[in-house]
Amino acid sequence: MGVRSSLAVLAGTAASQSSRLLRRGSGEVIGGRIALELQPGLLAELAADRVVACVSGTNGKTTTTRLLVAALATRGPVASNAGGANMPEGHVVALSGVPRDRPAVLEVDEVYLPQVVAAVAPRTIVLLNLSRDQLDRMAETRRIVAAWRAMLVGATERPVVIANADDPLVTWAAMPAGRVVWVGAGLAWRSDAAICPSCGGLLTFAAESWACEECPLRRPEPEVALRDGEIDVRGERLPVELALPGRANRGNAALATAAADVLGIAPADALAAMRAVTGVGGRYAVHRRPEATYRLFLAKNPAGWVEIFDMLAEADRPLVLAINARTADGRDTSWLWDVPFEKLRGRHVVVTGERGADLALRLAYAEVDHELVPGTDAALRTAKRRRDQHPAAGADDPDLDVVANYTAFQALRGTVAPVSGHQ
Repeated sequence: MGVRSSLAVLAGTAASQSSRLLRRGSGEVIGGRIALELQPGLLAELAADRVVACVSGTNGKTTTTRLLVAALATRGPVASNAGGANMPEGHVVALSGVPRDRPAVLEVDEVYLPQVVAAVAPRTIVLLNLSRDQLDRMAETRRIVAAWRAMLVGATERPVVIANADDPLVTWAAMPAGRVVWVGAGLAWRSDAAICPSCGGLLTFAAESWACEECPLRRPEPEVALRDGEIDVRGERLPVELALPGRANRGNAALATAAADVLGIAPADALAAMRAVTGVGGRYAVHRRPEATYRLFLAKNPAGWVEIFDMLAEADRPLVLAINARTADGRDTSWLWDVPFEKLRGRHVVVTGERGADLALRLAYAEVDHELVPGTDAALRTAKRRRDQHPAAGADDPDLDVVANYTAFQALRGTVAPVSGHQ
């Protein structure tokens, strides 16, 4: 690395440390931004001669990244943007702190994936899923899938692609890759995959299969698949014993297992290491506050909410839903009408957040018993009182389940200011 690059890394590291000392944030973004301003080609330099895996998709990329890191860490330290800063600035900070002879697993924002792949020349790319997410800020899914496909068509290096065969958009994007490991990871949300990305024809789904009615595009036969709570790796059945809840996370584990296999970690060893992952950036963890003890979930788009409903079915605790619409969330809340909140019928829900009234209206049309409580603390107290009136089995269980979108989630996690009581 040249003198200019070394100075850029030092400047970025100093900025990151200052941000943390001043409690302005994790420093992952500001440190990388300053380093890239000083040396625009720094990301490529830091990734040179390093084994890199990139993980991208609309939902599950933070969790899949963490699971893959756990698998690779059985052989030593792994560089990764564990804090979730998934654009080039965060990648620079992640790679700056770990020697080049150590591998890296980078969570990558789906829009930035082509740019990052061109810079870091990854050994493998894990493609999870694509669905609508913050359309007032992000590209439409068809633009993203076209960019992914073009990325693989034009790649000078030929990475091994780990692709979710159950998502038609991911399948079409991955097909030009020189080597694809198809994974049957599941796809609970199919509303953004109704039209064939190849010809525009209608896609039909039947059980674990899908096909286009107009062209040859259809679900590839998976090499790795989640089946009946086990992962089938080329005919070998391995149990999935995760601390993380839900079928979606077992699907994430299947994709991470396939990637670990490509990178030299035996599937059984990878899955054993993944058992130690108990939380991911605050997701699924139990948080304790004076108002209540709660298990926290992040859901920021219709596909994510559908996956969360599966996890919520595992317990019958009072439920708090918190919705904001700040810039980081996307200011358009019309997507709430696409979420099948009817699945919550029979369960009492407390609604809060800056756009709680929007969600309360949606729940009213879904005929879900609910109450709107301004302010996060008050909402937690309200739900806790209900728990106290109807105690459930398991004294050590959390009092509540809480589902929030991005900025509401960060407030409940304690990393940003809490949502106000103003609706």
